[in-house]
Amino acid sequence: MTAETRETRIKRLKMRAGHRGIKEMDLILGGWAARHLDRADDAGLDLFEQVLAEDDHDLYQWVSGQRQAPDYMRDFAAELAADLRA
Repeated sequence: MTAETRETRIKRLKMRAGHRGIKEMDLILGGWAARHLDRADDAGLDLFEQVLAEDDHDLYQWVSGQRQAPDYMRDFAAELAADLRA
């Protein structure tokens, strides 16, 4: 089995981010991924992959400020929220 290239990984993450199942999260995560993933370092890609494993309903509540995000993604949720406001 060959290792996934960085380019392939970013394409896969962008696809997953834009096809979540809940249109709001498709737009939020897909849009953010399109604007930021190409510049992300490996740790940022790892974090984004972890975020994508979360439930859409939870993610929406964290990003919209309805509930506090888990510690591991608190900064990322705040960045997403700021990105939406911009």
